[in-house]
Parts: sequence; C-alpha cells; structure tokens
Amino acid sequence: MKSNLAISSVVFAGLFVATGCGDDGRQETSTTTLPTTGMTSVGPGGTESTATSTSTTGDTTIKFDSQQETTGGGGCNADLGCTDQIDLLFVIDNSGTMAEEQENLARNFPLLIKRLEELKDSEGNMVNPDVQIMVTTTDFGNQLCTQFQKHDPEKGAPITTGCNARIDRFTGLDPNNPVMVPEACTNVCPTDVVPSGDPFIHFWGPGQDENNIPDVPPADINGDGQDDSEVAQALACIGPQGIDGCGYESPLENMMQALNPGASWNQGSKPFLRDGALLAIVIVTDEADCSIKDPSVMTDPMFMETNPDNNMQQPTSAVCWNAGVTCTGPDMNGEYSNCTSANNDKLQPISRYTDFLIGYLRDTLKKEVIMLGILGVPKVTAHNPDPPFEPIAGGVMDLVYRDWKDGQYPMGDILPDEWANGVTAADKEFDFGIGPGCTGEDGMGGFTGQAIPPVRVKEVCEALNIDNGDGTTDVRCCIESICDTDFSAAIDCLTGIIGESIQIPG
Repeated sequence: MKSNLAISSVVFAGLFVATGCGDDGRQETSTTTLPTTGMTSVGPGGTESTATSTSTTGDTTIKFDSQQETTGGGGCNADLGCTDQIDLLFVIDNSGTMAEEQENLARNFPLLIKRLEELKDSEGNMVNPDVQIMVTTTDFGNQLCTQFQKHDPEKGAPITTGCNARIDRFTGLDPNNPVMVPEACTNVCPTDVVPSGDPFIHFWGPGQDENNIPDVPPADINGDGQDDSEVAQALACIGPQGIDGCGYESPLENMMQALNPGASWNQGSKPFLRDGALLAIVIVTDEADCSIKDPSVMTDPMFMETNPDNNMQQPTSAVCWNAGVTCTGPDMNGEYSNCTSANNDKLQPISRYTDFLIGYLRDTLKKEVIMLGILGVPKVTAHNPDPPFEPIAGGVMDLVYRDWKDGQYPMGDILPDEWANGVTAADKEFDFGIGPGCTGEDGMGGFTGQAIPPVRVKEVCEALNIDNGDGTTDVRCCIESICDTDFSAAIDCLTGIIGESIQIPG
C-alpha cells in the first residue's frame, strides 16, 4: 500500500482563461474579461490565494501579459494552431515507485530540446519556436497522506528548484524502511541548473540563442558522448521530482490547476499560459488518476478492497480505480470489458477537463491543444514512420483490463522480490483494485516496476483527437508505455504532433 497528503478542494466553477501571445519574447500588457465566481487560485507551494483582478462595469477583468502578434500576408493569425509559440507543461508523478521513470525521462530531455530546436511544420518549414516549459507534480494532497507528508503538495504549482536542492525528496515515505534513490537526480543533474528569475524554462530563436538559463559548463546528460545545452541541463535538473509525493496521484487536477488563470504563474508580466500559443501537456504516471471531488470517497467501504491479512476493508490506491472506473466483468479469465470513467460525483468528472481543454481553450480561444501520456499501457510495438510518428501497434491497442494473476512473473504477475516475500495476487488486488497494464523490465534481469491502466487520463487525451468527418483524424493525443526502458519514441511522437499541428504565422 502506498502512503498518501491533505485534501484541499479547489473550485474551478465558471473557469475561463486569458493569456499572452507573440513572436519573439517581446511582451506588453493586455486585459481580458474572466468570470471568477467561486474560483480559488493556488499559489506556489500549494497555498490558496486570491487572483489579482479589477472590476469594471460588473465584470471581473484580469490583466495578463500579451506578446506582440506576428503579422503576415497569410492571414494565419485567425486559424487554430497559428503560432510559433509553444507552452509545454509536464505533470510528473512523484510517488514512491517513480525513480527509474523520472531518470528515464530526464535522459530524454536533450532529445526533446533538440527536436524542438529543429522543429519543422507540416510543410517542412523551420519553426524556430518560442518555447516555455513548466514542470509540476501529481501531488494534490489527500486526507490519507497528511500523517506522512514532509512538504506541502504542489497542487499544480511550478517546480522552480533543481533536484539537488530537493535531494531529501528522493527518500520514500516508509518510516521503517525508506527507499533512497538520490541517483535519480544526481545521475542526470550533477549540479543544479535552473532558470533565472522565472518559474519556468523559456528559450527562443534558432539554436536556443536566447533563453533564461545562466551560462553553465557543458555536460552530457544522456551519456551519448555529446555535450548538452544549458536548456537541456536545466530541464534535467527541474524534471526529477523525487518519490515522497502522495500515493493518490491526481494528474488531471494538477494539470487543471497548473493552467488556472488565477494562479500567480499565469498572471503578471510573464504568464506561462500565453494567448495563441500551442499548448502541449505531458502526463507521466504509473497509477490511476485520483482527482477527488468528494473527500468522503476515501472512507467509503463501497470503494475499498479487502485486506487479505485481516479480512477487513481498508483504503488503498484501489479506491481510485474502484471509484473512478466502471467495467463489465470479470469473465472466466478475470478480464473486464467496456472500462470507462465513472460519473458518480466521487472523483472529478472527465468533462471538467475536456470542457476546459477543448470547449474553452481550443473552441473559444482557438488554441491548439495536444497531449502525451506516458502511462500504464503495454509497450508500443510499431509507430507511424511518418509524422506525427504515433503508435500504430501495441500500446493502448494491446491493453487488457484484468485481475492480478498469482505466481512469479512472467507466469504470474508478482515480481520475483515480492514473490519471495510472500506477496500474492490478493495483496495486489487490495493495493490497486485492478491488474497491471504493463510490467517494466530493465533489460538486465531486473524490473523497473508495474503500472496501472490509465482509463481517465486516456479518455481526456483521446478526446483531443480531431475527427474531420471524412473518415480521417488529426492526431492530437499520443499514449506511450511508462514501462518502456527508453522514452525517445514518446519524445518523437510529442514533437511530431506539435510539428504537424503548428502553423507559422504569416
């Protein structure tokens, strides 16, 4: 059972967002009307605050930063995706089983920066994008985590420090036998490199000629023999989040709060979420989303599994699956079908997130929105050889929802170390409520862990795909396996979708 931090309800009723746009880092102030009835914003460190606003003629007006728009003869500024700006948000699981995955992701950050630097649009034109990158965690807090927590949950706030400054967070929460994995930080970030004066990384211009990262000596993050830029180094330092976060992960709600227009990082002279900029979201987690609406769900026996040690119903991460997903089954093989997000007012409804991302950001503000999920699905076995390089075999297409199987892996589902310690399928059902979506092997006879299927995040991601009504679909969602030993294909898919969907102004 994972240990789990304090619940705080953040209301997003009547949420509409306004942000900035531009072409080369120049910024000027603009105003946008924003209904804020019943909305609480979350400040850095997860503290609640009131957004700065000015009332005019009965409306609430919030001032945001707006960069100067690029003008040109193409008339592209009115079209969806017409921009050379990219706002890239990472929501990274910081629970106790995520050390290897965080290091894996960080080793692929040089590839990400290179792909963005060399980005071409669907016509083959160099984009030279203006990029902002913000990182937050999946920790929104939970009442069952309070007694274990060592820090305030982020609740979508940006991580602004290097992982060496947070090295104590690479020690797990088990008070009796805490796991310690400082190397998940130090292997990719020997010395902290962080942005100067901003809560996020910002670079623009060909070859990252301009950025907000101080000059630092070259370093080789991924061990390929090539020095990596200061931008890649900064992302590799900010990216690893540690393993002491709440075990009831809330990636969808933390994503929502990171994009909250009332939050300090989305206001002022340099907002993260800019008007017109393409928004790319990356969610990295090995468990089911547990974005809670009704805190009483954590004490409701209806959603608990039975502890095989004492035959009592007790809360574990299984609550998140049981309250958040509904399925048909199981059949005689222990498999389930028709697994979809539940709508029972216990967890936040999926419509909360799709209404905002699609109904408001895309349909109203005409922002292109895409998502990469690195989640608990089987490994992708084939990708489209052409942009956007999306999965065409394996992955979600091979995902099976089923109960845990007894026996040592690979005949059963129990990893060797756990099997040797007497762990059974019943213990795993108690912990998670559903069997693994994938099992990660390190290629050297060891294991990186197991991950739970991602029904709720999967639905939000797939909702971003655009049905053209003629039998074709514009890909805006990519789902890759968190059990993969190399996330480079995920990076290629992310930047492939960005390249296919972005349109250069003019």
